[in-house]
Amino acid sequence: MDKDVEIGIFGGTGIYDSGLLENPQEIDINTPFGKPSDKITVGVFKGRKIAFLPRHGKKHSIPPHMINYKANIWAFKELGVSRIIAPSAVGSLKEEVEPGHFALPTQFLDFTKSRDGSFSEDGRVIHISVADPFCPELQSSILDVVNKQNLKIHKDCTYVCIEGPRFSTKAESKFYRTTGAEIIGMTLVPECQLAREAQMCYASISTVTDYDVWAEKPVTAKEVLETLSKNVESTKQVLTELIDKIPKTRSCSCAKALEEAEF
Repeated sequence: MDKDVEIGIFGGTGIYDSGLLENPQEIDINTPFGKPSDKITVGVFKGRKIAFLPRHGKKHSIPPHMINYKANIWAFKELGVSRIIAPSAVGSLKEEVEPGHFALPTQFLDFTKSRDGSFSEDGRVIHISVADPFCPELQSSILDVVNKQNLKIHKDCTYVCIEGPRFSTKAESKFYRTTGAEIIGMTLVPECQLAREAQMCYASISTVTDYDVWAEKPVTAKEVLETLSKNVESTKQVLTELIDKIPKTRSCSCAKALEEAEF
């Protein structure tokens, strides 16, 4: 099995079947935590080895609360991945964050309820720091690429992560707006914190698909999919240029995340 994959991508943006990857191979991995969401596609792009895993499965058959986040992160780690780029779809909690825009979360608020969010087990206690949950080096690369492509991106966003798979009630949505957060979604947590425990760089880039129901317009899955399909090409362009811009050596502290986290 490959152990020299450098960059992992979560999401369903189409890059894995777009013909961009040279010599793509599907790899089936078992982990101590069960199977990941799907087979992992590994290939080469611009001389760098990339792994792609659709977090909901290729047929979008796994709801957010049932994703095996631990298996997904572990599988990437097994392949040697040290950096994770995580595209996702989000709703907007602010008027100026419009559907079709991109958002770069730098903080999160966790309103999930039943997810296994740590590799801590009996005999091993990990108190990981997520004061700054995302890799600053990856985020800087994302901003550079998006700005050069003249795409609208909102930086320094706070992402409210809810359990799903249902959308919010109006009361919930209005409450989340009072927190000052800009975007809302269902997949960021525990994905990002597990990546930190695995000492992997992680950055999310979010596509805004709708205004959450605070705007007095019920959110539908159809609306989300329509906006996503319009933005697939833009997301793909960001990812393809981003891969080339990511530094080959890490100067961030992500690789040392466990140094002061374990008892």
